[in-house]
Amino acid sequence: MNSQANMPTTALAHLDHWIDGVSVKPAGGQYIENICPMTGERSVNVAAGGEADVVRAVAAASAAADSWRRFNAAERGRLMLALAAKMRANKQMLAELERADTGKPMAGALAEIEGSAQYFEFYGSLVYLPTGDVLDVSPDQHVFTKREPYGVIGVITPWNLPLNQAARAIAPALTAGNTIVAKPSEITSRTTIEMARMATEVGFPKGVINIVLGTGREVGEAIVSHSSVRKVAFTGSVGVGRAIGRIAAERIIPLTLELGGKSANIVFDDADLDTAATEAVKGFTLNAGQVCSAGTRVLVQRAVYDAFLEKIAEAVTAVVPGETLGPIITPAQFQRVQSYFEVAEDDGARLLSGGAVADVEGCKDGFYIQPTIYADVTNDMRIAQEEVFGPVGVVIPFDTEEEAIRIANDCDYGLIGTLWSRDISRALRVADRIEAGQIFVNVWNTMSVQTPFGGHKNSGYGREKGIEAIHHYSHTKTVTVKI
Repeated sequence: MNSQANMPTTALAHLDHWIDGVSVKPAGGQYIENICPMTGERSVNVAAGGEADVVRAVAAASAAADSWRRFNAAERGRLMLALAAKMRANKQMLAELERADTGKPMAGALAEIEGSAQYFEFYGSLVYLPTGDVLDVSPDQHVFTKREPYGVIGVITPWNLPLNQAARAIAPALTAGNTIVAKPSEITSRTTIEMARMATEVGFPKGVINIVLGTGREVGEAIVSHSSVRKVAFTGSVGVGRAIGRIAAERIIPLTLELGGKSANIVFDDADLDTAATEAVKGFTLNAGQVCSAGTRVLVQRAVYDAFLEKIAEAVTAVVPGETLGPIITPAQFQRVQSYFEVAEDDGARLLSGGAVADVEGCKDGFYIQPTIYADVTNDMRIAQEEVFGPVGVVIPFDTEEEAIRIANDCDYGLIGTLWSRDISRALRVADRIEAGQIFVNVWNTMSVQTPFGGHKNSGYGREKGIEAIHHYSHTKTVTVKI
């Protein structure tokens, strides 16, 4: 396979767009130099795309749109299954690319690639689902509905889970019959490009999947603004989500927005504290805390508060920077996470563990942070309200069930919530009142490709994953026939 993926990261390879089934150099001839988060050294040059590149990609997607929507459904499904198989056959190579861009431990990178393949496998199997209903309106009318694709879908993904989040949007959009113009983060582009290359190799028609590299300002905005892009799926920050929303509102196009989170992890006094503490640590250290669904607010009932602090302080020692904990992925985010140590101190939070840059042997200039826990936090502190996006958790005491619900909901975000209690009646009662798109009881964040995912409040709107996602990439047409 002719693949840029095989080039050593230290060779400063040039990564180009993938448009209309071929590798395409940026129209402006410019590249962005990336930094390896494990070492702080230069790694790869990524095409700095612009409006001209987006225009070319949208033209290719538009040209392919009519034939792709009329493609035999079974054949469309077979292509998606073939892509899933291709990704699995190259799992190690894709994981190495993911690791080169993000620095995450190999086990985490391999898991991300497996999850990405599962999206194409799952949605490739859903092409056989019924796409409409027959309505009993009157004896002299035959009325039916059908779901139709929008056409060209814009997909804009962040740097924290590159291929997984690209697949999460692209796979259901393809199943619904749309074509794609995607922009991965300019910081973590390699696996998305490789996925598009593999799609062409297994037989996807040219123009169905197009990847334009570059910054949000130059490429992302051009995608959202293009008159032939009929819907956009965006995962990223609240601020950029608002900016995209303004453009989309002016154009009157639908969005799927998956934004930030500051999820509550509630531990009641009858919980299994050992399990709750271990899982709470996973909740804010997975992917070095760089997931919007991170359980960063740990609410603990006061009767077991001191005992829980001892257990979570012990549990966090199993998280080792450079081994089980990867680096912060971008230099800017590395600095931002560190700034919250001063914020926490100013707030009056008590440092229980961490709170500093981590020294990792052989990676003296890497972007590693010690897993950090603050205790005696109140919910009005900035460290409790603002998304840090790093391996930083806070522990907040509460007295009553009602207080736990109030604290959990007293937040601008509403992505997930977790409850720990042996009283299933209480768990279900509280789950019903937590303002979040996903609730977990006595387990942390076991989401799969089958479970719909999305948020409330500033965490966004629309749903990804599951059968429901297909409905967000298609719209309903009603046909009435006089008999």
